[in-house]
Amino acid sequence: MKFTVQVNEGPYQHQASDSAYLFTKAALEKGHEIYRVFFYHDGVNNGTRLTTPPQDDRNIVNRWSELAEQHNLDLVICVAAAQRRGIADADEAKRNGKDADNIAPGFRISGLGQLIEGGIQSDRLVVFGD
Repeated sequence: MKFTVQVNEGPYQHQASDSAYLFTKAALEKGHEIYRVFFYHDGVNNGTRLTTPPQDDRNIVNRWSELAEQHNLDLVICVAAAQRRGIADADEAKRNGKDADNIAPGFRISGLGQLIEGGIQSDRLVVFGD
């Protein structure tokens, strides 16, 4: 089965990101395909490389980056939600006159069309968070 996963909550405010990560990992281990993981609303905060949790806590951003690298996942951050929350890749930073970017490895910024495409191309769209 082919899934697109939508994450609507930040990494430490809600269980949605942990649940989405564990679902994605389990689906891959069972041989399913993950077409795309789309981060929307506060979920875009899963894609900032500046997150630094305490050493004895899980690093959700790194977990996503590592899973993307291992399985060639498409981790997409909604551009409008990212701009509202101060998340930018090099192109967005330059376009908006910012002096730095903060996107984590394995993530990319794009529009809502990527979510729509994922829903069309997948057997199921699974949403985590409100």
